[in-house]
Amino acid sequence: MDALEAIRKRRSIRKYTGDPIPRADLETIIDAGRLAATGSNQQPWDFIVVTEREMIHRLKAASPWMDKAGAIIAVVMDPSSRWWVEDGAAAVENMLIASTALGYGACWLEGYTLPREEEFKELLGIPTEKRLLTLVPIGVPAEWPKKEKKPLEEVIHWERY
Repeated sequence: MDALEAIRKRRSIRKYTGDPIPRADLETIIDAGRLAATGSNQQPWDFIVVTEREMIHRLKAASPWMDKAGAIIAVVMDPSSRWWVEDGAAAVENMLIASTALGYGACWLEGYTLPREEEFKELLGIPTEKRLLTLVPIGVPAEWPKKEKKPLEEVIHWERY
């Protein structure tokens, strides 16, 4: 699947089969995140790949539907970088697109992660000076939503709003 096709197909997937994801595919997904745009090339990220069922079960405290994910990627950022949030968002989007291109479903879980950030940092051994931007569950999709996006004509403006 080419990049534009993956961008068009990508949706937030919250239902998985529970099947495992090969390590090579997870490395490809992380590599896509690592290659994201980053302010002043600071690359303020680390990624924790969780595949053990017990740890996935513990992380599902953020959202119960994550229990059947094949893996959960914790996106760890260095907040000393001026652009850590933007850089992390770029990395996550690359990973979401890469997941789609490889035939997996994924979802950005940021809103459910932040309230439990300290709990998850302790659970995952994340240093205190780092931030847990989000958890990204990835899995073999049990379904693929068909939700439509707004048409281009509705959101595009030329020269001025």
